[in-house]
This record gives sequence, C-alpha cells and structure tokens, in this order.
Amino acid sequence: MTKPKWVNQTRQAHLVSLFVRSRGFCVYGEPNCTIPEHHYEVFIESLINDWKADDRETNALVWKHERKIMHALYEKTLPMRGRFNGVSSDIWHDSQPIYYLESIGMDCLKLKPFARVKLSSSYQHLYVDLGDSLKNISKTESARLFGIINPCHNQQMI
Repeated sequence: MTKPKWVNQTRQAHLVSLFVRSRGFCVYGEPNCTIPEHHYEVFIESLINDWKADDRETNALVWKHERKIMHALYEKTLPMRGRFNGVSSDIWHDSQPIYYLESIGMDCLKLKPFARVKLSSSYQHLYVDLGDSLKNISKTESARLFGIINPCHNQQMI
C-alpha cells in the first residue's frame, strides 16, 4: 500500500500522539466537548489539508528556485555608479592593447609588406608599412603570415 505524499515520519508521529492524548475524542482534552471542529476526525482533516498546502508552497518555491538557476546567465552586473573607480579604471586601461592587428598584406606597387591596424581608442584603421622587418623569416612563415597557407591565421590580437 502506498502512502500519501503528505505523510512523513514526524507527521505520522504527531497524528499518533494526538490520538493517544485525545483517545479519539476532543483533541484539546475536554471531556464533554460539543464543538465538532475539536473532534479528532474533523481536526486531523483540517491539519492534513494544512500540511498539503505547506507542501504545495514548498514545492512551488523549490521549482521557482530551480527555474531561476536553470535560466540564469551569471553575467556580472555593473554597480550603479559605473564600472570602475578611478584606480581600477587606470589599471584596466593600462592593461588593454594600444592597437589590434587586423590583416597583413603586400603592397603591389612597392613590393613591401604592410599591416592593417585598428586603434583601440577609436574607430580608425591605419595602414602601416612594415618595410624590411619581415626579411628574416622563412618562405613558409611569410606565406602563412599573408594567408596563403592558412587564411584564418592572420586574425590576431596584439
């Protein structure tokens, strides 16, 4: 025989002690009680209904908490006054790169390498002449650098 969901050991023990104390009659111990809500059978029905309501509320709170955990993004939220204080801002800006290397190519008129660079503090792109700086690398490394061997290799952050 299966037990109802509201049954656990403490609740069963409470019902048994209530029955033993009242001997199946008035739960408040009055010998000739005429109030029907004080009789054991009626009293335990309302008690069981309260336990069921408590269980429903507990299950709803647990489900709400689980749903919140499942759908949380765990993104950092910014404080109300901004992202940094003065010292943290200076430290963060000092650790950021000055520019980002976007691509490297060959100038077809001068036959010298150049790089397309984006400045991190603005939206501007600069084309920088690399001159003879790539003279000491091998043919394989230069081919890889210009995207002939692996075109995705030249997308680097410096």
